[in-house]
Amino acid sequence: MHPSLLLALLGTLTLPGEPARVCQRHFLETVSNSKELFLEWQAARVVCGNNSQDWRCQDTLLLVDNGLQVSLVLTKGCTLDPVQEARITQHRADPGLSVFSYTRVCDEDRCNNLSSTFPRWAMPSPTAPGPVQCPFCLSAKDCLSPVVQPCPVGNSHCYNGVLLMQGGGISTKLRVQGCMPQAGCNLLNGTQQIGPITLKENCYPKREGILPGVEAFLTCQRGVMNYLHRNLSWEPIKWTTPGTQRCNMGEVCQETLLLVDVGPKSVLVGSKGCSDAQTHDSQNVTSHGGHHGVLLASYAHFCTSQECNRANSSSVLLNSLSPSAVPVPGDLLCPVCLELFGSCSENSQNVTCPKGTTSCYSGFISLGNGGLSLSIHIKGCMTQNARSLLHHIKNIGIFSVEETLENEPEEQPSSQSKVAPDRYLTWVMGLWLLLALWCGGICPHC
Repeated sequence: MHPSLLLALLGTLTLPGEPARVCQRHFLETVSNSKELFLEWQAARVVCGNNSQDWRCQDTLLLVDNGLQVSLVLTKGCTLDPVQEARITQHRADPGLSVFSYTRVCDEDRCNNLSSTFPRWAMPSPTAPGPVQCPFCLSAKDCLSPVVQPCPVGNSHCYNGVLLMQGGGISTKLRVQGCMPQAGCNLLNGTQQIGPITLKENCYPKREGILPGVEAFLTCQRGVMNYLHRNLSWEPIKWTTPGTQRCNMGEVCQETLLLVDVGPKSVLVGSKGCSDAQTHDSQNVTSHGGHHGVLLASYAHFCTSQECNRANSSSVLLNSLSPSAVPVPGDLLCPVCLELFGSCSENSQNVTCPKGTTSCYSGFISLGNGGLSLSIHIKGCMTQNARSLLHHIKNIGIFSVEETLENEPEEQPSSQSKVAPDRYLTWVMGLWLLLALWCGGICPHC
């Protein structure tokens, strides 16, 4: 037998004393009518590992029932969790919304053999309708046209929320609407883990960080850019992103642009993605300086619908900037430079500033967050009396910003003005001492 064939054959064999654990594997997510809950499924075979003492098999089934529909989420497979006998848990068993789970961890091959919803555990018995009416919906998508009907007696509030379920091969969100005996966002009674599935719950209204009607788990465009070129404050460029990002609970979509222009050169920095900002559905453009000197301008947009951060050009910023006439040369000379990720040369080119400029600017703008961490070195002419560009601003859109000025003037009184009187006093005291010695020793009659 050829050696390579022998090695391949040996690779498929399990060494004695280290048998592989074999389990059933299956994933299922479905919504059905409450009266037709009985479901069956067939599972595949999966080999967990080379040591059955470490690996075990697991079954996890989660049911959410609002009285009209039932959502079923199932995961079967391998686990490293300890053995657990079959357990049925009633997380909520109200006449309105009900939540049940089945979990089991076993240590024999293919022992996770749950294959249907039968036997069906005791669901709450139907009750007479009460005076409160609520929308009813269970859906992995939007509940745009839910059924509205009376709630069972004992329910006084309408529930409207989203369950995010992740783990064990499951990643889904379930929109839940139905009846509850009390207000609040507590469908699961505090349960955060069922088998390998992690659960997060988010409800309306605004106090939970989500506005009514807003997507609880958004998908946003995601990407960063930095572009160093001429005329970026005049000529728009494309703003594209390589992909999308699924946000955490309560996060919104954001897109932020920052433009710095010193005349001969300009830089544009952008970020798209998710944000935990409390600002919803806002858009603003701010600018500091002007086209005749150092210009710093920004565009920030926060929104609350799927992939709403879809600006595809820097024109969203440039269209809001005020146009300016051709500058008239003045008398001030300043070094002009713009560097991204580096520092300007000590011998930066001096240019004649436009008429009306009052000073030369030299400083660093450091950016963080939004997937970026960089520093921009800026030198140029200032059209304002103030030396700062940011004026103590700490955030621009998603970015955290910090300004560091170079060649800060020393506060008055300066260190020299503090040292001079001390030196003068020492010199005077020394002079009087010499005079005293001279008068006492050489000229006693002085």
